[in-house]
Amino acid sequence: MLEQAREHTILVTGINGQVGFELLRTLQGLGRVVAADRTMLDLGRPEVIRRCIREVRPTMIVNPAAYTAVDQAEADVAGARQINVGAPAILADEAKRFGALLIHYSTDYVFDGTLDRPYREDDPANPRSVYGASKLEGEQAIRASGCAHLIFRTSWVYGLRGKNFLRTMLKLGEQRSELSVVADQVGAPTWSVTLAVLTSHVLAQGASAAEAWPEWAKRVSGTYHLSATVSTTWAGFAEAIFAGANLPLPPRVVPISTAEYPTPAARPSNSRLDCAKFAETFRVAPPNWHEALELCLAQAR
Repeated sequence: MLEQAREHTILVTGINGQVGFELLRTLQGLGRVVAADRTMLDLGRPEVIRRCIREVRPTMIVNPAAYTAVDQAEADVAGARQINVGAPAILADEAKRFGALLIHYSTDYVFDGTLDRPYREDDPANPRSVYGASKLEGEQAIRASGCAHLIFRTSWVYGLRGKNFLRTMLKLGEQRSELSVVADQVGAPTWSVTLAVLTSHVLAQGASAAEAWPEWAKRVSGTYHLSATVSTTWAGFAEAIFAGANLPLPPRVVPISTAEYPTPAARPSNSRLDCAKFAETFRVAPPNWHEALELCLAQAR
């Protein structure tokens, strides 16, 4: 297995982001990992993307980088589309050229959130925001390229780095005695480490597969939902954060409606994702979000 793994060159984008940072640790041992920050691979510059890939000649491209400023995207349509549509299209084109596998992360925001059950991969997409529409177009560009790909749709990503709900709550929890948090949006908080670990698990399967790498990559190529299991609301997530953070005086969480907390971009009321296809294909199930949060907060202590 190790001899086969060393043949791989893995190019990772967005290494200073939540998921990219974790991937650099979990992918070690699967091959030569090339860490690409913005100075090496600027997703806003097509010629730089192509030059980087042609110099590295990767067998795997892992792309967690994205334009994730959901509300800002409503006024910056061109910027969101450049990073979330244009860049993935080029990555896919270059992956096709070199016979590389492209791993790309997408979002629950491609759905409108109106279903009363967890979304499956083949449910109709109907994004309600510029961000969601741009991520959906990015998915479509990857599929249209014909490259071997794994598109992992996830939800409510958090971690100990970057800008996310967990870090915001921990900061506000030390400053306020009461916080109003939306309680009518449902989803599964997903730890960035969970995404990195499961991505590495999948690629390790490919590196050690009995069949040849290209055949394995083509066989598993497709779109998968990958988030933590079980669901909660943002208010429930906040309460769990404060309970696990052992704050001296945790704030009281006041549940409010989405209408009481208006934002420029619409959010899906139902962000639950059905991950059965991922679990069946790769023989591993994502963890319960409660368990992942406990591990995350333990690291913060």
